[in-house]
Amino acid sequence: MSCQNSTSLWGAEQLAMDSKGYSKSSTNENSGLTATGAQDSSVPLLQPQQFWILGAGHFGRLAAKRLSRRFPEASFLVIDNRPDRLEEIEGAYKLPVSLADATNFLNTNDLSEDLWIIPAVPVHIAFLWLLHQLQHSGPVHPMPVPDEVDAMIPNPYRVSSGTVYASFATFRCPDACSEPDDLCTHTRRPRLGSLFEHLARLQARQYHMEVIRSWQLAPGVGGYRAAQLCASLERITQQPGKYLIATSCRCHAVIDTLLFHEGRRTVSA
Repeated sequence: MSCQNSTSLWGAEQLAMDSKGYSKSSTNENSGLTATGAQDSSVPLLQPQQFWILGAGHFGRLAAKRLSRRFPEASFLVIDNRPDRLEEIEGAYKLPVSLADATNFLNTNDLSEDLWIIPAVPVHIAFLWLLHQLQHSGPVHPMPVPDEVDAMIPNPYRVSSGTVYASFATFRCPDACSEPDDLCTHTRRPRLGSLFEHLARLQARQYHMEVIRSWQLAPGVGGYRAAQLCASLERITQQPGKYLIATSCRCHAVIDTLLFHEGRRTVSA
């Protein structure tokens, strides 16, 4: 795997995003650590041209249907390890497919500049990708999210693996939510805020914060650019330590933790 064209990904384009409030770094004055995350913006700055839909279950099928209609000129690839699901995608939406484990596929293929990733599998794809890639730079270990985080996020739900989920919602959201800026689709009341912004300001003792914003690309369908993953990887590689890794849209988030030690870079033969 490699992050292709990393200079162009995080050169002029990143400066443009920062000027529009897309991302920022804030300093935790108590610990000296930094929090980097995606800030508010209504729409992605770049028109999507390429999609990888990771998973062809219920949400993968929704993503294939809605994104192919909204972005008919874009290229698509749907990845799943079940042939029956891929046959349904091919038959219904005429999209290219790949029979593979979605996580392994992402870990072992190059990420291009114009790629958008649509996670539709029940794992924290961004976190697993970072764990895999960081192994080439030094020792890295997953850790449970520290207990103190639960009190800092809305409606925390902790699972046995140590992953924590957060949500502003106390109800089941409609699967066609368009994520409007100001009102909740379900309650029609003003939003409580944007969760990706809330997490970017989170200050957990001795932890850096990386927030990968999930953009609303179609009703009920979120995703992020491969460039966002590559930028997080670069920041972690340059500053080893403990990291909270969150993937978050306006209302929901999944959070995991890793510890990265700087070490000898693995050189492929």
